[in-house]
Amino acid sequence: MRLRHIEVIQAILQTGHPGLAAEWLQLSVGEVDATLRDAELQLGFMLFASVRGRLQATRETLELQPQIAHLYEALEPIQRLANRLKHHHAPTLRVLCTPPLANQLLPHSIALLRRRFQDTPCNLSSQPTREIVRSLLLHETDVGLSLHDPEHPHIQSSVLAQGKLQLLAPHGWLKPRQKYIALQDLAGQSMIGLEGRDPLSRLLDAKLQALRPLPVVQTRVQTYQMMRSMVEAGEGLAVVDPFTACGARDAGLDVCPISPPISVNLYALTLHGGAASPALSALLEIVTQKAENLLCNDMKPQ
Repeated sequence: MRLRHIEVIQAILQTGHPGLAAEWLQLSVGEVDATLRDAELQLGFMLFASVRGRLQATRETLELQPQIAHLYEALEPIQRLANRLKHHHAPTLRVLCTPPLANQLLPHSIALLRRRFQDTPCNLSSQPTREIVRSLLLHETDVGLSLHDPEHPHIQSSVLAQGKLQLLAPHGWLKPRQKYIALQDLAGQSMIGLEGRDPLSRLLDAKLQALRPLPVVQTRVQTYQMMRSMVEAGEGLAVVDPFTACGARDAGLDVCPISPPISVNLYALTLHGGAASPALSALLEIVTQKAENLLCNDMKPQ
C-alpha cells in the first residue's frame, strides 16, 4: 500500500463516510473513491462495505487497523516538521517537567516565552524525573525541570530556585501568623501519605516514620497536587513541595514551612555539552524569575 492509501483508509475509519473523509483530506469524493478502489485492487480484498449509508470496515480492515493507526501517528511528526520548514519556523522547544511544576510554574512561564518568541512552537509535558532523564538521553527533550537532581553522568543539573517543604492544613488549624511547624508536632496527626519512589517522597516518608507516635495515614495518593486536594477535602494534613503549596492560602488552607527546614531545589536538566538555543535560555530566565516570585510572595507568613 502507498501512503495515500493509508491516509484514505484512516480517514474513512474515522468518519465512516467518503464525503467526510474527502473533506478531512481536502480531496474530492472521486479521488477518495478511486484511491480506495486502488488499495482494494492491490490488496485483493474489500476494505469497507456500505451499511445504511455508511462505510463499515470489513474483518480484514479491522485486523489492519492497529498497524494503520500506528503508521498514521508516526507520520504526524514528519508533517509538523515539514510545515515548520515550509513556513521557516524556529525548531520546537520541547520541555518536560515533573507534576508539581505542571500546574502554576510552567504554563505561565511558557505563555511569557511565547510572547517573546512567537515563531517558536513549544511542547510541554509532565513526567517523573526518571522519564525526563530517559527523554533527554534519547534527544526527545531539550530541557527537563524537576525537584530532584538525578546525578546522571550525562545530565547537567542547574539550580534555578530554592524553597522549603510546606505543611498544608485546614483553615484555622495553625495559630494566627504562625511562622513554622515543628516536625515533631505532626506526631500522631491524621495525614495524607504519598506513594512514590522519588528522593523527595522517600525523604519525607523517612522523616514522618521517625516520629512517635506515628502519624495516622489512612489515605495515600500519587502526587503532591492530589495531597493538596485531599487536604482541601478535609482528609487531614499534608507536607508538600513549595510549588504545590502556592496559592493554597487563597484556596482557604493554612500553610507554613516545616522546622527544621527541609530545602527543595528547582533544577533545570539538560544534556552535557548541549548548546542552549535563545528560546531555551530565555525560558530558563523566565522560570527562575517566576519561581522566585511565587516562592517569595506565597510563602510569607500571614
